[in-house]
Amino acid sequence: MKLDGLDRAIIGVLVEDARATYAEIGARVGLSAPAVKRRVDRLLASGAITGFSARVEPSALGWTTEAYVELFCRGKTSPAEIGVAIARHPEVVSACTVTGEADALLHIRTTDVRDVERVIERIAAEPFVVRTKSAIVLSRLIDEKP
Repeated sequence: MKLDGLDRAIIGVLVEDARATYAEIGARVGLSAPAVKRRVDRLLASGAITGFSARVEPSALGWTTEAYVELFCRGKTSPAEIGVAIARHPEVVSACTVTGEADALLHIRTTDVRDVERVIERIAAEPFVVRTKSAIVLSRLIDEKP
C-alpha cells in the first residue's frame, strides 16, 4: 500500500497515542473525524496498520531480567522450524534470523537469572540446537522506539 502524507501523519499520532479519538487525530492532521475514520479503516484493511496494543512496563509483570541468546543450529534447520519451536517458549519476546555465525537471535524476559538459565536449558534441548551463547542485559541504553 502506498501511504500519503496524511496517512503517515495519522499513523504518527496513533503510534504516540493509540487511544486518541478520531476527532483528536483530525485536529492534529487537519481532517474531520469521519475522514480520519475512513482513512484508519482503509489502513487497517490494507494491513498498513496491523492492530492496536498497550505498551506495558515488563517489570509490572514480574519480568525484571532479560537476555539475548544466540542460537546455533544443526545442519539446514529452516527459519520456520526455529520459529515454530521457539514460539513454544513464552519467555521469548522476539526472535530473528541473523547474519554471522549464529542462526538466530532470541530476546527473552524472565523473573530472575535462575529463570534465564531454565529457559536457555529448555531452548538448548530443542533437537536442532547445537549450542547457545547468551548475554544478560545489565541496563537499557535506549528503549524500543514506536
